[in-house]
Amino acid sequence: MKDFFVITGGPGVGKTTLLNALSANGYKTIPEAARTIIREETSLNGDALPWKNKQLYTDKMIAASILDYNRATASQPNEICFFDRSILDAVCYADMIGYVLSTETMEKVLNCPYNRKVFILPPWKEIYQTDNERKQDWQEAEHTYFQMKSTYEKYGYEVINVPIGNIDERKEFVLTHIK
Repeated sequence: MKDFFVITGGPGVGKTTLLNALSANGYKTIPEAARTIIREETSLNGDALPWKNKQLYTDKMIAASILDYNRATASQPNEICFFDRSILDAVCYADMIGYVLSTETMEKVLNCPYNRKVFILPPWKEIYQTDNERKQDWQEAEHTYFQMKSTYEKYGYEVINVPIGNIDERKEFVLTHIK
């Protein structure tokens, strides 16, 4: 969809903070599916966690991302919407763990197009921190950034680096580039 913009990057780079700022300005936003899955699986003592069953976790991320995409398409098809990560983030994660996705899954993924401009937030060590849901170390966070950039480019997206800066600067940078 031409009005569906993705905010991506490695963990702990300010994606959710940026999405919250865009939401406060009246833009529709879709939260990251991965954190919801981690919270739900942890509360249920489930296995679909990146530190337990990475493939099951990936499958759930893809399913949740497709569901989020379809809901956004049905409810706001012609309205600007920002996604905290996208289905391609889950595809990238699958590649990173060596999980080959089925042809059927990839067909579903490719039937969920976003705006060709994808905003990526670079690693920012000064704000990076781990928590109960984000357990990657700094080197893994940096590696994830480069893998995400490569994945989006592989699928034909224009990856735009959002400069490090305060939240208002980052928000204005994104808004300037979607006009």
